[in-house]
Amino acid sequence: MLIVHVCAEIAPEFLVDLRDVVSAMVAATTAEPGCITYAFTFDMLTPGLMRIVEVWHDQAALDAHFKTPHMAEFQAAIRGKLRIVSGEKYLTDGPRPLRE
Repeated sequence: MLIVHVCAEIAPEFLVDLRDVVSAMVAATTAEPGCITYAFTFDMLTPGLMRIVEVWHDQAALDAHFKTPHMAEFQAAIRGKLRIVSGEKYLTDGPRPLRE
């Protein structure tokens, strides 16, 4: 299982423009085989900081995601409107209760 965490900065003037783009991306991505979680959130303490949190069954599912038409459309739509600050992936053998 893979957990992906991406931080991106987005200018406030683009938030409304990107709402439909993000909505379409989430709908298409969560329908992909191997996608467990795919969510966009905004940091309440840092204006303009967006986080993308993804959980995938395996690397093959993530690799396939990067080759989808909706990923290409999404990347074209966000070009010049946000800046990726960081992006990491974490390998895990699966979920565990928060408090064991």
